[in-house]
Amino acid sequence: MLSYRHGFHAGNFADVFKHAVLCLLGQALIKKDKPLFCLDTHAGAGRYDLNSAMAAKNREHAGGIGRLWNAEAPPAELSAYLDGVRRLNHGSRPRFYPGSPELLRQFLRERDRLVLCELHGSDASQLKQEFRGDRRVRIEQGDGYQTMKALLPPKERRGLVLCDPAYELKEERTRLVDSITAAWQRWPTGHYAIWYPILARPEVDWFHRQFVRSGIKKIFVAELRIFDEDSPKRLNGSGMLRINPPWQLDTQLESLGPWLWNVLSTDRGGAYRQSWLVPE
Repeated sequence: MLSYRHGFHAGNFADVFKHAVLCLLGQALIKKDKPLFCLDTHAGAGRYDLNSAMAAKNREHAGGIGRLWNAEAPPAELSAYLDGVRRLNHGSRPRFYPGSPELLRQFLRERDRLVLCELHGSDASQLKQEFRGDRRVRIEQGDGYQTMKALLPPKERRGLVLCDPAYELKEERTRLVDSITAAWQRWPTGHYAIWYPILARPEVDWFHRQFVRSGIKKIFVAELRIFDEDSPKRLNGSGMLRINPPWQLDTQLESLGPWLWNVLSTDRGGAYRQSWLVPE
């Protein structure tokens, strides 16, 4: 159940896309002065050493943040994401890669709150060490879906839920859809960001259909594939499903998505695409 460790994959092309989108969401949400609540249901370890044995095994980061770091003239839509990576490395070439907790922290203001939930014991311990002394951040070791059920709606009434499971378990997608649907019914004005892997297309299409049938409004999806979908045993792409996406996010991604595909797709396979599953 807990065999997955993100340290093997930190900074890969899927992380780059997921975290670039997350930073665009963070930028949009802090444009208003009202307090903000953020929940990361599957937070991981917070930061990852790209020189570690795990990261060095397959060096997936070389095809992700490594390629992006060397790219010329990155678009403005990447500025907050790249700033988050630079901040962790004091501006030098990345040795440490920020997970979603570190990237979310850069958007927190004094009255904002961030709750990080992680089931894996060693990762939860690392989170506690990483965020020690930051009163805006709370660490919960446990099941992210149960934490979401307990904490929503938040007292702030505005904020973001990031749901980024490992998809190890066969029933993961069903549980995710059910949990997000229940959360949306209690807090329909919240912003939700759900990451999903793209392996075989029928599996992704099924996942999308469950959200369409859920009754949730304003669902937008964006997908970056660097391989053609011909191998269900390979990670072909990275998908982000957003509920209540902020204004102009679709326009920003129309520019950013193709640029990322051009940098990250080494064999020119795959593509970038976006669409509204359930229109506004």
